[in-house]
Amino acid sequence: MTAPTTPSASPLAAAKLDLAPALRGKQGIDPVLAEKYSGKSACVIGAGFGGMALAIRLQSHGIATTVVEARDRPGGRAYYWERDGFTFDAGPTVITDPPCLEELWALTGHNIADDVELMKVMPFYRLNWPDGTNFNYSNDEADLNSEIAKLNPDDVVGYQRFLEYSARVYEEGYLKLGTVPFLDFKSMLKAAPALIKEQAWRSVYSMVSSYIEHPKLREAFSFHSLLVGGNPMNTSSIYALIHKLEKDGGVWWARGGTNRLIAGMVRHFERLGGTMRVGDPVVQVHTMGTRADEVETKSGWRERFDAVASNGDIMHSYKDLLSGSPRGPQMAKSLKRKSFSPSLFVVHFGLEGTWPGIAHHMILFANRYKGLLDDIFKNGVLPEDFAIYLHHPTVTDPSMAPPGKSTFYALVPVAHMGKMPVDWDEVGPKLEKMVLDEVGRRLIPDIHDRIVTKFSYAPKDFQQDLSAYMGSAFSLEPLLWQSAYLRGHNRDDVLGNFYLVGAGTHPGAGIPGVVGSAKATAGLMLEDLAKVGA
Repeated sequence: MTAPTTPSASPLAAAKLDLAPALRGKQGIDPVLAEKYSGKSACVIGAGFGGMALAIRLQSHGIATTVVEARDRPGGRAYYWERDGFTFDAGPTVITDPPCLEELWALTGHNIADDVELMKVMPFYRLNWPDGTNFNYSNDEADLNSEIAKLNPDDVVGYQRFLEYSARVYEEGYLKLGTVPFLDFKSMLKAAPALIKEQAWRSVYSMVSSYIEHPKLREAFSFHSLLVGGNPMNTSSIYALIHKLEKDGGVWWARGGTNRLIAGMVRHFERLGGTMRVGDPVVQVHTMGTRADEVETKSGWRERFDAVASNGDIMHSYKDLLSGSPRGPQMAKSLKRKSFSPSLFVVHFGLEGTWPGIAHHMILFANRYKGLLDDIFKNGVLPEDFAIYLHHPTVTDPSMAPPGKSTFYALVPVAHMGKMPVDWDEVGPKLEKMVLDEVGRRLIPDIHDRIVTKFSYAPKDFQQDLSAYMGSAFSLEPLLWQSAYLRGHNRDDVLGNFYLVGAGTHPGAGIPGVVGSAKATAGLMLEDLAKVGA
């Protein structure tokens, strides 16, 4: 199936990796690998970032790979809509660690810049509080120190010490373990001493607070775990690595939207000879004994594969797709005992006018921090106050809206449907108005008069469109006791050729996380497929 249109090529100002062999076939695939995996086939269910990254890795080794996507276009959570000339990305919108993406092209001697144009975003985020305080967060050391000093000069030194901590957990948690599968408890025990040394049992907020005194700065340097579905008060301090990741690699945007990054991945995958099957949901992964045998879709298409990987929601993968196998209900029962991340309520809106003074990424904090997080993660209530992540891509990339107009979305974390079973058809319109009112109060006073088009996306839409369990937006909550071996395994323990990729498996959500999971899963699949028929 033809991939969505991709953006024009442009040089990428980032480090290039050349991991490809010297000798290549017509598609850039190493002939030795093509011979090694000749006749081997794999199916990847779901065309999100994790699924496409895995499919590219498999196809780059000569494995005949088919991606099956339920929705009418690739992307998964990186879906998009075009309305009244505006382009609205469903999310994610923050691109970090470009080299983890570049590597997918470099495997076969290609260049990501041939398919995707990445643009630097500065500042990374502008943080705003109800009292009017603003804080620009970036990797410009002088500017950042100046921002910190405005609130508390003593915290400049504390932040430097926090960055040193972030660098250590980045080394242990991301570089060493981010692409390594944890298939047994022993593998987790081997990693434990380094994590214990860095006090991984403490929360991100607790660790930030040990270095930073000012309450606003504690919020500023702990909110990042919310972007991957974690409560800063409970998420392991290992997630402080995000600061080092952003400091070194920057924050980026794909011209045309993150959907163009997905489109570029699809184009590259098809260039290598991969097959896309879009708009045809998988209804069953058939098994024979301890093997995944065939994949069947709603249309009646059914095909046998040597290996099957799911980039779908982890509960959906076991409860629904493997419902015909004893393994499916068994794992679904186990997963129900785990903690799932919250959902989101997202208001997409296009406005008359341009807003150069509103940053690309903004966090509009509420008056409460811990209390609000408790309402979302523990109490399961819809609070009257809320924190907003405001996305304003047209300040970086005007192509996301018609001339003289601007594209926005306002995202509010809310409890998942298991904790807060409200009628979103009734509540949604009221919350939408409250969110727009707050954006208007803080930034755009005449916002309602300027709206050209708008629509909202609620937890029930995550459940319906993405088969997300309880409408969870980030799958399993990123807790220490749901990490590594205690998270979904990259290869199933019983079905020897059934694999997982994406937010529900190690290492977790976010673009670098799911692309890292694809590398871990691909390593297992390549090793296993090399043995098939040998």
